[in-house]
Parts: sequence; structure tokens; C-alpha cells
Amino acid sequence: MAVFRSGLLVLTTPLTSLAPRLAPILTSAARLVNHTLYVHLQPGMNLAGPAQPQPKPVQMTFEVLDFIAHFYAGASLHRHLDVRILVSNILPKNLCIRSTSVQNLAHPPEVVLTDFQTLDGSQYNPVKQQLERYATSCYSCCPHLTSVLLCPDYGTQEPPVESLNVPLHAAIRPVSPIPRAPKQPVRGYRRGAVGGTFDRLHNAHKVLLSVACALAQEMLVVGVADQDLLKSKLLPELLQPYAQRVERLTEFLVDIKPSLAFDIIPLLDPYGPAGSDPFLEFLVISEETYRGGMAVNRFRLENQLEELALYQIQLLKEQNHKENEEDKISSSTFRYRILGNLLQPPHKRPELPLGLYVLGLTGISGSGKSSVAQRLKGLGAFIIDSDQLGHRAYAPGGPAYQPVVEAFGTDILHQDGIINRKILGSRVFGNKKQMKILTDIVWPVIEKLARKEMNVAVAEGKNVCVIDAAVLLEAGWQNMVHEVWTVVIPETEAVRRIVERDGLSEAAAQSRLQNQMSGQQLVEKSHVVLSTLWEPHITQRQVEKAWNLLQKRIAKTQAQA
Repeated sequence: MAVFRSGLLVLTTPLTSLAPRLAPILTSAARLVNHTLYVHLQPGMNLAGPAQPQPKPVQMTFEVLDFIAHFYAGASLHRHLDVRILVSNILPKNLCIRSTSVQNLAHPPEVVLTDFQTLDGSQYNPVKQQLERYATSCYSCCPHLTSVLLCPDYGTQEPPVESLNVPLHAAIRPVSPIPRAPKQPVRGYRRGAVGGTFDRLHNAHKVLLSVACALAQEMLVVGVADQDLLKSKLLPELLQPYAQRVERLTEFLVDIKPSLAFDIIPLLDPYGPAGSDPFLEFLVISEETYRGGMAVNRFRLENQLEELALYQIQLLKEQNHKENEEDKISSSTFRYRILGNLLQPPHKRPELPLGLYVLGLTGISGSGKSSVAQRLKGLGAFIIDSDQLGHRAYAPGGPAYQPVVEAFGTDILHQDGIINRKILGSRVFGNKKQMKILTDIVWPVIEKLARKEMNVAVAEGKNVCVIDAAVLLEAGWQNMVHEVWTVVIPETEAVRRIVERDGLSEAAAQSRLQNQMSGQQLVEKSHVVLSTLWEPHITQRQVEKAWNLLQKRIAKTQAQA
């Protein structure tokens, strides 16, 4: 059967019976849809009856909210799927307004699926026609909509009867004094708030947002962490830009509940609008941000504002986490998994020696760049050390020696005629004009020497050459490489390493870093990012992963040539 880019899954089984069947249903749906899977809850709907079924409101209970969390947790096993549970028809008690309009979706479904099964398990046409009419009466679908009655593999037996009536695990916990029972109807609120980083929007984010959307009936304020609140994040250099996170977030929110008004704002302090907006009534938090939610309420009370009703969401477990990854679904793990991957297409460099693939390896001072270079050498790469080329350029008789002496005077020389790089450094450090005079002399010389070294690499039969250069981008040397690889670490760790390695004070180490491009600036122009933040064997694993992926790219390029 064909695979579709987008699909709509209509779930008709009562929730208590549906939960134990969910994994096979998701697996079956994931075989047919390879990108966006919308989910519509309509428990108890009969598609085999004489009358065309009509959409009905689903009362919002804790059981329904728990099911949403349960579904997203199960969907995390299918990483290719962008799951979106639609909540427009999930209504709080005392609010049973049924929408008669068709809801537009960002990715109109090409196929509609359902867990509803005919008695003989066949693809019975009248049932499929009812399903298609139902889907198109609720949502904007592709003109040539296909319908499929899923046949999940439940194994040799149906789930045991006793498992069909076991309440779902309580994933949504209101903070006292709000009552909590599975069938307990949940009240709605006019306005509420939720906050987070929302980097690489994942299923744990979607639970927070879906519960917040279900609770809010008029307006949802969404705080998106930015600036100082990002500094403590793992691998902040790999965080998506604020605008990109907001764009993805907006599409998701409008898809799942377009009737809500959304106010998406940058979150610049721990309280955000939740601490000051007098019109807010609730705040959705996670287990990790529980203390923050309590702090928000204390802050509101101190400022004569009413406390917010707090709804706490349990963290979703990452079922297939590996060493050095968190055991919960998190953006940090997603960023960690990006290390070693290709982030943007390589440059084409036809002017470089034929058969030689050139990498530019860079990173801030103390990043561990040179140790990564040695690991790449161990895997077979030819290493060009730009510092060593600099020493050759400065040496008496070297191509940069005479121009530097003429520019800065003979008082920069030792008695034996060798350039005293400490004296030279003191002349140019902090003086942009003098620094430019020096780099205009030295950088082109080093580039010429590096190009000669590439020919040496070819003569030695190497097919990968690495230019190890802290100033790769500042010097413009990215123009002679196919890919830029950057090694990142937190600035605090870089300072610690510089102090320990070079015997500098913390202030001097920080000053050195401030005179370099930041890790963030380097990553923006990089093709591959690595980090030496963890144990050596973790770094080695990253480098081997990046190297193996590189070999595949090279083989593909050669095959296309």
C-alpha cells in the first residue's frame, strides 16, 4: 500500500479499551503515514450504522487528558511522525458548543485511518465511505482522500479483559485543591499560560501545549524562553533561533485548536507574564518546573494578584535512550543526537586537488579542537596544523618574516633574529588597526602554505585533509574547504581549561574568548558540530560517527561524478 505524507487517524474505541491497543494501532498507522499524523478522538462512534455519523463533543475529563499524554508517549517510538492530537472537540463541563465549520489543517490529510473494524475485518466500502464523509465534514482534506480501516497486529490474542478497564496512569496532576479522578470533568478557563524553550518541538512539549489548549477557551499566553534563559541549556549553540521555534510552535497550536487566540511572547525571566498578568487563571507546568510554578504564585500573592490554578504534567520517558542521554524526552537529547550530523550541504570546491576532501576544523580557545584533530588523524585524515604553518611563516627566511619586521620594527626580534611573538602579540592585542596589519600579512601566507600541504596529502594517498585552525572563519579559509567542523563547549568550561592549561587568570581567559568569534557564531557557519564536554570515549564516539557519515558522503559524491 502507498505511503502518505499526511494522515488523519479517527479513534472510535472507548478510551479505557483503547489504551492497551494503542501501540499496535500506532505501528499500523506509522507504516502508512511518513510525516504528519493528525488524531481525532470520537470514542463510541459507529461507522457501520445506517445513518451518517456526526461529530460530537468529547467531554474533557482527566481520563481524556491522561490519554493525550499516553498517546504522545507511545508515538515517540515513531520518530518520523509529527503527531498532532486535535482538541477542538474536547470541551469542558457545561460547554457543549459544536462547531459546524470545517477546520483547516496545515497539512491536509491524504489518507484517513481508523481503529474501527468491521465484523469480518474487511475493508468494507460503505464503512470507508462513511469515514471519508465524516473526515471531510470536520477537516480540510486532500481532494482525492483515501480511507483505510487499520488492521493492527494485536498478537495471537486480544488484550486481557482485566486490562481494558484499568485506569490510565495519571499523567496530569492538578495541584491541590483541584479534585482529581479519571472520570472527573475538568473545568475550562478563559485565559491561561504555558512556557518553555520549545526547541525542536517534541512530544513532551506537545503534551504541555495540548493540555493548555484544552483548558483555555479564549486565550493562551505562550512564553518562549530566550536570551539569558538559554545560557544554562545543554549545547545552546544548537538551539533553533527564536523565530524558527515560534514559527513551528504557531503552526502546531493553530492546527490543534484554531478557535483560541494565542499570544506568543519571548520569556526573558523566570516569572514571565504568568507573574504579572491579572487576567490569567491557570498555568500548565511540568514536574521539572513545579517549583517555578509555586514561585510564580508566591510572586503573584506578593503583588496582590490571585494565584493561578496549576496543572502539572508528568515527564515523558525516553524508552530508547542511550549512554549520556537523558531518560526523558527532551530537547537536550535531540541536540546531543545532532552532534556529528551534517547540518547543511557541503561546498563544492572544484579548484581543490582532485580526490581530496578538505575539512576546516575550528572552535573557541579551550574547546578541545586539537584533540579532535588527533582523533581524526587516527581515523586516517591528513592534518594541516595552521599554528605550525604560522611558525614556518614567521621563521627567519619564512615568507612572512621580512614583511612583519618591516611593518613592526626590529625591536620585535630576539637577539638571534627570531621574531619574539610575545612582544609582537602585545603590540597587536586589543589594537584592531595593528592586528589587521599583521593578519593581512600572515593569513594569506598561511593559506598558500596550506594549499601546498594539500598536495602533500594527495601524494601520500590521503582522501581527507583537515585544516586545524582557530581563526578559520575570521581568516576566510572556509573558502578552501568543503565543510566546516566546529568543536563547542560552554564558555565556563573553556575558561576553566584555559586557566589550567595556560596558567592565565580567569579574567585573562575571558578576555581571550571575547576577542574570538563565539561558539554560536561559529556554529551558524558550520556543517558539522562536535563537543568535548564529556568523557573521552564519548568524544571518540562522536568523531567516529561524524567520520563514518563523511565517508558515506564522499562515496556518494564520487559515485555521482
